[in-house]
Amino acid sequence: MTSIVARRPLIADKPDVVAIIGGGFSGALTARAVLQHTDREVVLVSPEVRPGRGVAYGTAEPWHLLNSRAAAMSVDADDPQHLVRWMRAQGLPAELTDFVPRARYGDYLADQFTAASAAAGGRLRRHIASATAVRKTPDGYEVVDDSGCVVRADHVILAVGSPPPQRLPGISDAAFRSVEFVADPWAVGALDAVPSDEPVLLLGTGLTAIDVALSLTAGGRRTPIEALSRHGLVPQAHPVTPPPAVDLGLRESPRLAPLIRRVRQAVADGADWTAVMDHLRFQADRLWAALDTDAQERFLRHCFRHWETHRHRMAPPIAARVAELRAEGTLRVRSGRMTAIVPDPDGGLIVHIEGEEPRRYGAVITCSGPGPVTPRVSALIGDDSTLRGPHGLGIDTDDDGRVLDADGRVQPGLWLVGPLRRGRVWEATAVPEIRGQVDRMVAVLPARLPTV
Repeated sequence: MTSIVARRPLIADKPDVVAIIGGGFSGALTARAVLQHTDREVVLVSPEVRPGRGVAYGTAEPWHLLNSRAAAMSVDADDPQHLVRWMRAQGLPAELTDFVPRARYGDYLADQFTAASAAAGGRLRRHIASATAVRKTPDGYEVVDDSGCVVRADHVILAVGSPPPQRLPGISDAAFRSVEFVADPWAVGALDAVPSDEPVLLLGTGLTAIDVALSLTAGGRRTPIEALSRHGLVPQAHPVTPPPAVDLGLRESPRLAPLIRRVRQAVADGADWTAVMDHLRFQADRLWAALDTDAQERFLRHCFRHWETHRHRMAPPIAARVAELRAEGTLRVRSGRMTAIVPDPDGGLIVHIEGEEPRRYGAVITCSGPGPVTPRVSALIGDDSTLRGPHGLGIDTDDDGRVLDADGRVQPGLWLVGPLRRGRVWEATAVPEIRGQVDRMVAVLPARLPTV
């Protein structure tokens, strides 16, 4: 049985203790793998009562679907049928090519975590709290939580997920504090107070904006929703039927231009662009690592947004619904640069967009994606120098997930798994890539800290 420890000091004195911080997808998958493939004791430090769901799956509505087919989403890389079998066992029809509801996927992850912990023979201990500090000690680490309790461990694995959305420049303090401004659409009840009879502005046009638009219109809303971003680009759609796989035979290059030419030529020669992107997705880390720093910077400046909209696509039913909303005028997507948001004395918010007259909205919702790494993690590990990963995209690690300091030296016993690996690797946000991170890390996780 899994023991749950809440709000009392927890001292783990036995050797080979692994403390995992975070109870979302990354943390639950990591805990499951450590329990299944090692004999170590695990202490999971997270506020979630039932780990696995996290932000992505814990607040999903029934109409929110995964952005990848079921075949890619199993917890075991060697068993692509695993999720489909679980769905069918729940009496839910499913095929490998289906896009499963995100809430159901959250149930699947929570169930897999529960099963692994039950089979671990008491090696898992839950600490239901939020970690506030990780301190190095002569013989390992101490993890402190928000009630002052301490967990002692040989290894600490940071699995904290993506940072919350950042506050965009130009938003006044009064606007930011107002009930009409939604800083985090994934917070519980965040959309409850959004008016249905006044126009709403979404800051962002990516997958988060799509999810929010679906939620706001689920009850038949007709009042316009506008989605604004610099380029006004929305995610592309998955094809209903997966196209035949392609292999471009891409070679590493320090320059970006040869890679772009090869991709464009493949599409011009008749390859399905979605198949090309799916191929690139699994080559991306290798190709990214070979690019020199200038080429990586050029990619971030000129290609990043186009990559995101083609790589992270909408499920066909979602794309069809978005097309309906746009055709009827309920959802309007546009490009522009927001310069200021201030309260309207009569209620609502006044939004200033460059080159346009100010406009009033009943609510403004941040849909701009994850914010910067530093504010969230520097307070946890107490070392800003650790956060200076390539291009400021994440935390620097070696290939196995060991956190590096500012001088590129491994910090023994401190590991990272999940989206914050981006920068050192390119693909770090989706299930197959995080699953690969976990498998590689667990395979090299030493039993004891090396003597340093």
